[in-house]
Amino acid sequence: MKKITLIGGAVVALVAMAGIFYFLPSSETTPLASEKGNPESGMSTFRAGDLEISVMTSPGTPKVGDNRLIVELRDMGGNRVSDVELEAFAEMPAMGAMPAMRAAAGLQQVGPGRFEGEVKLSMRGEWPLTLQINDPQRGDRRLKFDLATDRAGVSIATGGTPIGASAISSEDNALVMTIDNRRRQLIGLKTGEATHRDLLKTIRAVGAVTLDERLLSHVTLKFDGFIGDLIADYVGAPISEGQVLFTVYSPELLAAQQEYLETRKRRSDRGVEDALLRAARQRLQLWDISSRDISNLEQRGAPQEYVAIRAPRSGTLIDRKIVDGSAARKGEMLLSIADLSSVWIEADVYEADLALVKTGMPVTVKLPYLPGQTYSTTVEYVYPYLRGNTRTGRLRMTLDNTDGMLKPEMYAELSLHVDLGHRLSVPEEAVIVAGSSRVVFVDLGEGRLKPTVIRTGRYANGFVEVLDGLVRGDAVVTSGNFLVAAETRLKAGIDQW
Repeated sequence: MKKITLIGGAVVALVAMAGIFYFLPSSETTPLASEKGNPESGMSTFRAGDLEISVMTSPGTPKVGDNRLIVELRDMGGNRVSDVELEAFAEMPAMGAMPAMRAAAGLQQVGPGRFEGEVKLSMRGEWPLTLQINDPQRGDRRLKFDLATDRAGVSIATGGTPIGASAISSEDNALVMTIDNRRRQLIGLKTGEATHRDLLKTIRAVGAVTLDERLLSHVTLKFDGFIGDLIADYVGAPISEGQVLFTVYSPELLAAQQEYLETRKRRSDRGVEDALLRAARQRLQLWDISSRDISNLEQRGAPQEYVAIRAPRSGTLIDRKIVDGSAARKGEMLLSIADLSSVWIEADVYEADLALVKTGMPVTVKLPYLPGQTYSTTVEYVYPYLRGNTRTGRLRMTLDNTDGMLKPEMYAELSLHVDLGHRLSVPEEAVIVAGSSRVVFVDLGEGRLKPTVIRTGRYANGFVEVLDGLVRGDAVVTSGNFLVAAETRLKAGIDQW
Protein backbone atom coordinates (compact mmCIF):
# COMPACT_ATOMS: atom_id res chain seq x y z
CA MET A 1 0.00 0.00 0.00
CA LYS A 2 2.86 2.37 0.75
CA LYS A 3 4.44 1.67 -2.62
CA ILE A 4 1.18 2.43 -4.40
CA THR A 5 0.76 5.60 -2.37
CA LEU A 6 4.26 6.77 -3.26
CA ILE A 7 3.67 6.11 -6.94
CA GLY A 8 0.33 7.92 -6.85
CA GLY A 9 1.93 10.88 -5.11
CA ALA A 10 4.65 11.08 -7.71
CA VAL A 11 2.07 11.10 -10.49
CA VAL A 12 0.13 13.88 -8.80
CA ALA A 13 3.34 15.85 -8.36
CA LEU A 14 4.27 15.45 -12.03
CA VAL A 15 0.77 16.53 -13.12
CA ALA A 16 1.00 19.58 -10.89
CA MET A 17 4.39 20.55 -12.28
CA ALA A 18 3.09 20.10 -15.81
CA GLY A 19 0.18 22.39 -14.99
CA ILE A 20 2.54 25.02 -13.67
CA PHE A 21 4.63 24.97 -16.85
CA TYR A 22 1.53 24.87 -19.03
CA PHE A 23 0.09 28.03 -17.55
CA LEU A 24 3.34 30.01 -17.67
CA PRO A 25 2.86 33.04 -19.97
CA SER A 26 4.40 32.84 -23.43
CA SER A 27 6.96 35.50 -22.55
CA GLU A 28 8.42 33.11 -20.03
CA THR A 29 8.79 30.28 -22.54
CA THR A 30 10.28 32.22 -25.44
CA PRO A 31 13.76 32.66 -23.96
CA LEU A 32 14.22 28.93 -24.21
CA ALA A 33 13.54 29.12 -27.95
CA SER A 34 15.58 32.29 -28.43
CA GLU A 35 18.62 30.74 -26.86
CA LYS A 36 18.63 28.20 -29.69
CA GLY A 37 17.66 30.83 -32.24
CA ASN A 38 14.66 28.77 -33.43
CA PRO A 39 11.02 29.82 -33.74
CA GLU A 40 8.18 27.94 -32.15
CA SER A 41 6.88 24.84 -33.85
CA GLY A 42 4.26 25.67 -36.47
CA MET A 43 5.77 29.02 -37.41
CA SER A 44 6.82 29.85 -40.96
CA THR A 45 10.13 31.71 -41.04
CA PHE A 46 11.32 34.10 -43.71
CA ARG A 47 14.34 36.31 -44.30
CA ALA A 48 14.13 40.01 -45.27
CA GLY A 49 17.56 41.63 -45.41
CA ASP A 50 19.28 40.96 -42.09
CA LEU A 51 16.07 40.04 -40.27
CA GLU A 52 14.36 36.70 -39.77
CA ILE A 53 10.59 36.95 -39.43
CA SER A 54 8.54 34.05 -38.02
CA VAL A 55 4.77 34.19 -38.51
CA MET A 56 1.90 31.97 -37.47
CA THR A 57 -1.81 32.13 -36.77
CA SER A 58 -3.77 30.47 -34.04
CA PRO A 59 -5.59 28.37 -35.04
CA GLY A 60 -3.10 27.22 -37.66
CA THR A 61 -5.89 27.21 -40.25
CA PRO A 62 -7.49 30.69 -40.16
CA LYS A 63 -11.24 30.75 -39.68
CA VAL A 64 -14.09 33.21 -39.95
CA GLY A 65 -14.02 35.22 -36.73
CA ASP A 66 -11.15 35.89 -34.34
CA ASN A 67 -7.69 34.59 -35.15
CA ARG A 68 -4.51 35.27 -33.23
CA LEU A 69 -1.51 36.52 -35.22
CA ILE A 70 1.93 35.85 -33.72
CA VAL A 71 5.13 37.42 -35.11
CA GLU A 72 8.69 36.91 -33.88
CA LEU A 73 11.76 38.85 -35.06
CA ARG A 74 15.41 37.79 -34.85
CA ASP A 75 18.65 39.07 -36.28
CA MET A 76 21.04 36.91 -38.30
CA GLY A 77 22.65 35.67 -35.05
CA GLY A 78 19.36 34.33 -33.77
CA ASN A 79 18.95 37.11 -31.18
CA ARG A 80 15.51 38.55 -30.68
CA VAL A 81 14.87 42.06 -32.01
CA SER A 82 12.63 44.32 -29.94
CA ASP A 83 13.56 47.90 -30.87
CA VAL A 84 11.04 48.03 -33.73
CA GLU A 85 7.38 48.86 -34.32
CA LEU A 86 5.06 46.48 -36.18
CA GLU A 87 1.82 47.12 -38.01
CA ALA A 88 -0.22 44.36 -39.64
CA PHE A 89 -3.55 44.07 -41.40
CA ALA A 90 -5.38 41.56 -43.56
CA GLU A 91 -7.38 42.94 -46.50
CA MET A 92 -9.86 41.20 -48.75
CA PRO A 93 -9.69 42.81 -52.22
CA ALA A 94 -12.76 44.51 -53.66
CA MET A 95 -14.99 42.22 -55.69
CA GLY A 96 -17.60 43.71 -58.02
CA ALA A 97 -19.77 46.15 -56.07
CA MET A 98 -18.36 44.94 -52.74
CA PRO A 99 -15.60 47.28 -51.45
CA ALA A 100 -12.33 46.05 -50.01
CA MET A 101 -12.49 44.94 -46.36
CA ARG A 102 -9.61 45.44 -43.94
CA ALA A 103 -8.97 43.71 -40.63
CA ALA A 104 -6.23 45.32 -38.51
CA ALA A 105 -4.20 43.01 -36.28
CA GLY A 106 -3.31 45.54 -33.55
CA LEU A 107 0.05 43.88 -32.81
CA GLN A 108 1.46 44.44 -29.32
CA GLN A 109 4.86 43.39 -28.00
CA VAL A 110 4.37 40.66 -25.42
CA GLY A 111 7.97 39.67 -24.96
CA PRO A 112 11.46 40.16 -26.42
CA GLY A 113 11.03 40.11 -30.20
CA ARG A 114 7.51 38.67 -29.92
CA PHE A 115 4.36 40.46 -31.07
CA GLU A 116 0.76 39.27 -30.92
CA GLY A 117 -2.60 40.61 -32.02
CA GLU A 118 -6.13 39.61 -33.00
CA VAL A 119 -7.31 39.50 -36.62
CA LYS A 120 -11.04 39.25 -37.11
CA LEU A 121 -11.95 37.82 -40.51
CA SER A 122 -15.55 38.64 -41.37
CA MET A 123 -16.05 36.13 -44.19
CA ARG A 124 -14.45 33.19 -45.95
CA GLY A 125 -11.94 33.76 -48.71
CA GLU A 126 -8.52 35.26 -49.49
CA TRP A 127 -7.21 37.76 -46.92
CA PRO A 128 -3.67 38.84 -48.04
CA LEU A 129 -1.70 39.89 -44.96
CA THR A 130 0.56 42.97 -44.95
CA LEU A 131 3.29 43.37 -42.31
CA GLN A 132 5.02 46.74 -41.94
CA ILE A 133 8.27 46.73 -39.90
CA ASN A 134 9.43 50.21 -38.84
CA ASP A 135 13.08 49.70 -37.91
CA PRO A 136 15.13 52.89 -37.31
CA GLN A 137 18.42 50.93 -37.26
CA ARG A 138 18.10 48.44 -40.13
CA GLY A 139 15.60 50.26 -42.33
CA ASP A 140 11.88 49.83 -42.80
CA ARG A 141 10.47 46.76 -44.53
CA ARG A 142 7.08 45.84 -45.94
CA LEU A 143 6.17 42.19 -46.45
CA LYS A 144 3.07 40.61 -47.91
CA PHE A 145 1.82 37.13 -47.11
CA ASP A 146 -0.80 34.85 -48.60
CA LEU A 147 -3.43 34.07 -46.01
CA ALA A 148 -6.91 32.58 -46.44
CA THR A 149 -9.60 30.98 -44.38
CA ASP A 150 -9.76 27.18 -44.48
CA ARG A 151 -6.13 26.98 -45.69
CA ALA A 152 -3.39 26.09 -43.27
CA GLY A 153 -0.28 28.20 -42.82
CA VAL A 154 1.07 31.53 -44.01
CA SER A 155 3.31 31.87 -47.09
CA ILE A 156 5.36 34.81 -48.28
CA ALA A 157 4.11 36.72 -51.34
CA THR A 158 6.55 39.63 -51.70
CA GLY A 159 9.36 41.22 -49.73
CA GLY A 160 11.05 38.18 -48.23
CA THR A 161 12.65 34.78 -48.82
CA PRO A 162 11.83 31.47 -47.13
CA ILE A 163 14.51 30.26 -44.72
CA GLY A 164 16.40 27.35 -46.25
CA ALA A 165 16.60 28.90 -49.72
CA SER A 166 20.00 29.29 -51.39
CA ALA A 167 22.08 32.09 -49.95
CA ILE A 168 22.35 35.29 -51.93
CA SER A 169 24.12 38.55 -51.24
CA SER A 170 22.43 41.19 -49.10
CA GLU A 171 22.51 43.58 -52.05
CA ASP A 172 20.73 41.08 -54.29
CA ASN A 173 18.34 40.04 -51.52
CA ALA A 174 16.89 43.56 -51.45
CA LEU A 175 15.57 43.01 -54.98
CA VAL A 176 14.47 39.37 -54.67
CA MET A 177 10.79 38.62 -54.30
CA THR A 178 9.04 35.32 -53.63
CA ILE A 179 5.89 34.02 -55.28
CA ASP A 180 4.52 30.65 -54.20
CA ASN A 181 3.20 28.02 -56.57
CA ARG A 182 -0.45 28.88 -55.98
CA ARG A 183 0.13 32.52 -56.81
CA ARG A 184 2.17 31.57 -59.88
CA GLN A 185 -0.76 29.62 -61.21
CA LEU A 186 -3.12 32.51 -60.59
CA ILE A 187 -1.04 34.98 -62.64
CA GLY A 188 -0.08 32.42 -65.29
CA LEU A 189 3.65 32.64 -64.62
CA LYS A 190 5.83 30.66 -67.02
CA THR A 191 9.58 30.54 -67.57
CA GLY A 192 11.97 29.99 -70.46
CA GLU A 193 15.67 29.25 -70.67
CA ALA A 194 18.57 31.47 -71.67
CA THR A 195 20.55 29.31 -74.05
CA HIS A 196 22.55 29.44 -77.27
CA ARG A 197 20.39 29.32 -80.39
CA ASP A 198 20.88 29.69 -84.12
CA LEU A 199 19.29 33.09 -84.59
CA LEU A 200 17.70 33.70 -87.98
CA LYS A 201 16.33 37.20 -88.40
CA THR A 202 13.73 37.93 -91.05
CA ILE A 203 13.82 41.49 -92.34
CA ARG A 204 10.58 42.49 -93.96
CA ALA A 205 10.38 45.44 -96.31
CA VAL A 206 8.00 47.00 -98.79
CA GLY A 207 8.95 48.32 -102.18
CA ALA A 208 7.78 48.80 -105.73
CA VAL A 209 8.50 47.63 -109.24
CA THR A 210 10.48 50.25 -111.15
CA LEU A 211 12.15 50.57 -114.54
CA ASP A 212 15.57 49.09 -115.07
CA GLU A 213 17.41 52.34 -115.70
CA ARG A 214 20.10 50.51 -117.67
CA LEU A 215 17.48 49.62 -120.28
CA LEU A 216 16.01 53.12 -120.63
CA SER A 217 16.58 55.42 -123.63
CA HIS A 218 15.60 59.04 -124.22
CA VAL A 219 15.23 60.27 -127.79
CA THR A 220 16.53 63.82 -128.36
CA LEU A 221 17.78 65.90 -131.31
CA LYS A 222 21.18 67.51 -131.71
CA PHE A 223 19.71 70.24 -133.84
CA ASP A 224 16.60 72.38 -133.90
CA GLY A 225 13.78 71.17 -136.13
CA PHE A 226 10.10 70.49 -136.72
CA ILE A 227 8.31 67.17 -136.40
CA GLY A 228 6.77 65.78 -139.58
CA ASP A 229 5.03 62.42 -139.22
CA LEU A 230 4.93 60.99 -135.69
CA ILE A 231 4.85 57.20 -136.00
CA ALA A 232 5.26 56.37 -132.27
CA ASP A 233 2.20 58.38 -131.40
CA TYR A 234 0.95 56.90 -128.09
CA VAL A 235 2.42 55.88 -124.75
CA GLY A 236 2.57 52.12 -124.39
CA ALA A 237 3.27 51.51 -128.07
CA PRO A 238 5.63 48.57 -128.70
CA ILE A 239 8.88 49.70 -130.24
CA SER A 240 11.41 47.67 -132.27
CA GLU A 241 15.02 48.69 -132.56
CA GLY A 242 15.61 50.60 -135.80
CA GLN A 243 11.97 51.38 -136.55
CA VAL A 244 11.06 54.95 -137.57
CA LEU A 245 9.78 56.95 -134.61
CA PHE A 246 9.11 60.21 -136.44
CA THR A 247 10.40 62.37 -139.29
CA VAL A 248 11.96 65.78 -138.73
CA TYR A 249 12.71 68.83 -140.88
CA SER A 250 15.70 71.02 -140.09
CA PRO A 251 17.47 73.62 -142.27
CA GLU A 252 20.76 72.56 -140.68
CA LEU A 253 20.15 68.91 -141.50
CA LEU A 254 19.12 69.78 -145.06
CA ALA A 255 22.33 71.77 -145.52
CA ALA A 256 24.40 68.91 -144.04
CA GLN A 257 22.89 66.45 -146.55
CA GLN A 258 23.62 68.79 -149.44
CA GLU A 259 27.18 69.29 -148.26
CA TYR A 260 27.74 65.55 -148.02
CA LEU A 261 26.42 64.93 -151.53
CA GLU A 262 28.55 67.70 -153.08
CA THR A 263 31.68 66.56 -151.26
CA ARG A 264 31.06 62.97 -152.30
CA LYS A 265 30.53 64.03 -155.93
CA ARG A 266 33.76 66.03 -156.07
CA ARG A 267 35.77 63.27 -154.49
CA SER A 268 34.18 60.51 -156.58
CA ASP A 269 35.32 62.29 -159.79
CA ARG A 270 38.86 61.80 -158.52
CA GLY A 271 38.19 58.22 -157.44
CA VAL A 272 39.30 58.81 -153.85
CA GLU A 273 37.64 59.22 -150.47
CA ASP A 274 39.54 61.68 -148.30
CA ALA A 275 39.15 63.03 -144.77
CA LEU A 276 36.75 65.78 -145.86
CA LEU A 277 34.24 63.23 -147.16
CA ARG A 278 34.56 61.11 -144.05
CA ALA A 279 33.96 64.20 -141.88
CA ALA A 280 30.80 65.08 -143.82
CA ARG A 281 29.48 61.54 -143.39
CA GLN A 282 30.36 61.44 -139.68
CA ARG A 283 28.47 64.68 -139.15
CA LEU A 284 25.27 63.03 -140.37
CA GLN A 285 25.89 59.98 -138.19
CA LEU A 286 26.46 62.14 -135.12
CA TRP A 287 23.09 63.74 -135.79
CA ASP A 288 21.55 60.23 -135.43
CA ILE A 289 21.06 59.67 -139.18
CA SER A 290 21.31 55.90 -139.62
CA SER A 291 23.69 54.24 -142.06
CA ARG A 292 20.65 52.92 -143.91
CA ASP A 293 19.32 56.47 -144.45
CA ILE A 294 22.76 57.73 -145.53
CA SER A 295 22.92 54.92 -148.11
CA ASN A 296 19.45 55.89 -149.34
CA LEU A 297 20.67 59.50 -149.57
CA GLU A 298 23.63 58.41 -151.71
CA GLN A 299 21.39 56.38 -154.03
CA ARG A 300 18.84 59.17 -154.32
CA GLY A 301 21.48 61.81 -155.02
CA ALA A 302 19.32 64.55 -153.53
CA PRO A 303 18.71 65.71 -149.91
CA GLN A 304 15.51 64.74 -148.16
CA GLU A 305 13.48 67.46 -146.41
CA TYR A 306 12.02 65.22 -143.70
CA VAL A 307 14.56 62.76 -142.33
CA ALA A 308 13.59 59.65 -140.34
CA ILE A 309 14.68 59.30 -136.71
CA ARG A 310 14.86 55.64 -135.67
CA ALA A 311 14.52 53.82 -132.32
CA PRO A 312 17.81 53.17 -130.50
CA ARG A 313 16.42 50.00 -128.77
CA SER A 314 13.41 47.73 -128.59
CA GLY A 315 10.94 48.23 -125.78
CA THR A 316 7.84 50.19 -124.88
CA LEU A 317 7.17 53.87 -125.38
CA ILE A 318 6.67 55.21 -121.85
CA ASP A 319 6.74 58.96 -122.45
CA ARG A 320 5.98 61.32 -125.35
CA LYS A 321 6.50 65.09 -125.49
CA ILE A 322 5.77 65.81 -129.19
CA VAL A 323 2.93 65.70 -131.73
CA ASP A 324 2.80 66.09 -135.51
CA GLY A 325 4.17 69.47 -136.53
CA SER A 326 5.50 70.51 -133.14
CA ALA A 327 8.83 72.30 -132.81
CA ALA A 328 11.74 70.32 -131.37
CA ARG A 329 14.65 72.02 -129.65
CA LYS A 330 18.04 70.40 -129.56
CA GLY A 331 18.73 68.55 -126.34
CA GLU A 332 15.05 68.43 -125.43
CA MET A 333 13.69 64.98 -124.46
CA LEU A 334 11.08 64.02 -127.05
CA LEU A 335 10.39 60.31 -126.42
CA SER A 336 11.34 57.73 -123.76
CA ILE A 337 11.67 54.01 -124.51
CA ALA A 338 12.09 51.34 -121.82
CA ASP A 339 12.88 47.68 -122.22
CA LEU A 340 10.53 45.99 -119.71
CA SER A 341 11.89 42.49 -120.19
CA SER A 342 13.84 43.17 -116.98
CA VAL A 343 12.68 45.34 -114.08
CA TRP A 344 14.01 46.56 -110.76
CA ILE A 345 12.50 46.10 -107.31
CA GLU A 346 13.43 48.98 -105.02
CA ALA A 347 12.60 48.64 -101.31
CA ASP A 348 13.17 50.60 -98.10
CA VAL A 349 14.76 49.03 -95.01
CA TYR A 350 14.85 50.65 -91.59
CA GLU A 351 18.14 52.14 -90.46
CA ALA A 352 18.45 49.65 -87.58
CA ASP A 353 18.44 46.68 -89.99
CA LEU A 354 20.47 48.24 -92.75
CA ALA A 355 23.82 47.06 -91.34
CA LEU A 356 22.67 43.44 -91.75
CA VAL A 357 21.92 43.79 -95.47
CA LYS A 358 24.69 42.80 -97.88
CA THR A 359 24.85 42.49 -101.64
CA GLY A 360 24.22 38.94 -102.80
CA MET A 361 21.83 38.22 -99.90
CA PRO A 362 18.85 36.05 -101.02
CA VAL A 363 15.49 37.80 -101.19
CA THR A 364 11.95 36.48 -101.60
CA VAL A 365 9.54 38.84 -103.37
CA LYS A 366 5.75 38.65 -103.28
CA LEU A 367 3.26 40.90 -105.03
CA PRO A 368 -0.24 41.36 -103.55
CA TYR A 369 -1.69 41.37 -107.07
CA LEU A 370 -0.27 37.93 -107.84
CA PRO A 371 -1.34 35.66 -104.93
CA GLY A 372 0.65 32.50 -104.62
CA GLN A 373 3.39 33.81 -106.92
CA THR A 374 6.86 34.32 -105.44
CA TYR A 375 10.09 35.48 -107.05
CA SER A 376 13.58 34.64 -105.84
CA THR A 377 16.40 37.08 -106.38
CA THR A 378 19.36 38.63 -104.55
CA VAL A 379 20.29 42.07 -103.28
CA GLU A 380 22.06 43.72 -106.21
CA TYR A 381 22.83 47.10 -104.74
CA VAL A 382 22.55 48.96 -101.42
CA TYR A 383 22.31 52.70 -101.95
CA PRO A 384 25.03 54.57 -100.01
CA TYR A 385 22.71 57.12 -98.38
CA LEU A 386 19.58 57.33 -96.24
CA ARG A 387 16.28 58.98 -96.90
CA GLY A 388 16.23 61.68 -94.28
CA ASN A 389 12.48 62.00 -93.87
CA THR A 390 11.90 58.27 -93.22
CA ARG A 391 15.36 57.24 -91.91
CA THR A 392 15.40 54.27 -94.25
CA GLY A 393 17.95 52.89 -96.68
CA ARG A 394 17.13 51.73 -100.19
CA LEU A 395 17.89 48.34 -101.74
CA ARG A 396 17.72 47.26 -105.37
CA MET A 397 16.98 43.88 -106.88
CA THR A 398 16.53 42.81 -110.52
CA LEU A 399 13.77 40.46 -111.74
CA ASP A 400 13.22 38.88 -115.13
CA ASN A 401 9.99 40.08 -116.75
CA THR A 402 9.94 38.43 -120.13
CA ASP A 403 6.29 37.43 -119.57
CA GLY A 404 5.33 41.05 -118.81
CA MET A 405 3.56 40.21 -115.54
CA LEU A 406 5.47 42.80 -113.53
CA LYS A 407 4.30 46.35 -114.13
CA PRO A 408 6.16 49.46 -112.96
CA GLU A 409 4.70 50.99 -109.77
CA MET A 410 3.34 47.64 -108.52
CA TYR A 411 3.80 47.21 -104.76
CA ALA A 412 6.10 44.43 -103.60
CA GLU A 413 6.65 42.66 -100.26
CA LEU A 414 10.18 41.47 -99.53
CA SER A 415 11.63 39.03 -97.01
CA LEU A 416 15.37 38.93 -96.33
CA HIS A 417 16.70 36.10 -94.15
CA VAL A 418 19.79 36.95 -92.09
CA ASP A 419 21.82 34.33 -90.23
CA LEU A 420 23.02 36.00 -87.01
CA GLY A 421 24.95 32.93 -85.85
CA HIS A 422 24.85 30.88 -82.62
CA ARG A 423 24.05 33.42 -79.89
CA LEU A 424 22.93 33.45 -76.24
CA SER A 425 19.28 34.50 -76.29
CA VAL A 426 15.99 34.51 -74.39
CA PRO A 427 12.38 34.60 -75.61
CA GLU A 428 11.38 38.10 -76.63
CA GLU A 429 8.43 38.19 -74.22
CA ALA A 430 10.83 37.78 -71.26
CA VAL A 431 12.33 41.25 -71.75
CA ILE A 432 10.65 44.27 -70.16
CA VAL A 433 11.55 47.76 -71.36
CA ALA A 434 12.30 49.99 -68.36
CA GLY A 435 13.30 53.37 -69.76
CA SER A 436 16.74 52.91 -71.28
CA SER A 437 17.17 49.57 -69.47
CA ARG A 438 16.08 46.06 -70.40
CA VAL A 439 14.98 43.89 -67.49
CA VAL A 440 14.22 40.20 -67.06
CA PHE A 441 13.06 38.27 -63.98
CA VAL A 442 15.45 35.42 -63.22
CA ASP A 443 13.93 32.41 -61.45
CA LEU A 444 16.32 31.53 -58.62
CA GLY A 445 14.29 28.51 -57.55
CA GLU A 446 12.08 27.86 -54.52
CA GLY A 447 9.70 30.60 -55.61
CA ARG A 448 12.29 33.40 -55.70
CA LEU A 449 12.43 35.88 -58.58
CA LYS A 450 15.11 38.49 -59.08
CA PRO A 451 14.85 41.43 -61.51
CA THR A 452 18.05 41.62 -63.57
CA VAL A 453 19.22 44.32 -65.96
CA ILE A 454 20.61 42.86 -69.19
CA ARG A 455 22.20 44.25 -72.32
CA THR A 456 20.44 43.12 -75.46
CA GLY A 457 21.47 42.80 -79.09
CA ARG A 458 19.47 41.81 -82.13
CA TYR A 459 15.84 40.67 -82.15
CA ALA A 460 15.30 37.58 -84.30
CA ASN A 461 12.06 35.65 -84.88
CA GLY A 462 10.76 35.79 -81.30
CA PHE A 463 14.13 35.77 -79.50
CA VAL A 464 16.45 38.49 -78.19
CA GLU A 465 20.22 38.25 -78.21
CA VAL A 466 21.70 38.72 -74.71
CA LEU A 467 25.08 40.46 -74.67
CA ASP A 468 25.47 40.77 -70.90
CA GLY A 469 23.60 40.02 -67.67
CA LEU A 470 22.70 36.32 -68.08
CA VAL A 471 24.52 33.03 -68.47
CA ARG A 472 23.52 29.87 -70.27
CA GLY A 473 20.91 27.92 -68.30
CA ASP A 474 19.33 30.87 -66.46
CA ALA A 475 15.54 30.55 -66.21
CA VAL A 476 13.65 33.76 -66.97
CA VAL A 477 9.97 34.62 -66.63
CA THR A 478 8.25 34.68 -70.05
CA SER A 479 4.58 34.97 -69.07
CA GLY A 480 3.07 37.02 -66.27
CA ASN A 481 6.18 39.17 -65.91
CA PHE A 482 4.24 42.42 -66.14
CA LEU A 483 2.11 41.36 -63.16
CA VAL A 484 5.28 40.43 -61.32
CA ALA A 485 6.76 43.82 -62.16
CA ALA A 486 3.65 45.57 -60.87
CA GLU A 487 4.24 44.04 -57.43
CA THR A 488 7.98 44.65 -57.36
CA ARG A 489 9.64 47.70 -55.86
CA LEU A 490 12.89 47.93 -57.84
CA LYS A 491 15.71 49.86 -56.31
CA ALA A 492 19.04 51.18 -57.62
CA GLY A 493 20.33 50.03 -60.97
CA ILE A 494 17.11 50.20 -63.01
CA ASP A 495 16.23 53.55 -64.53
CA GLN A 496 12.69 54.75 -65.19
CA TRP A 497 10.93 51.56 -64.09
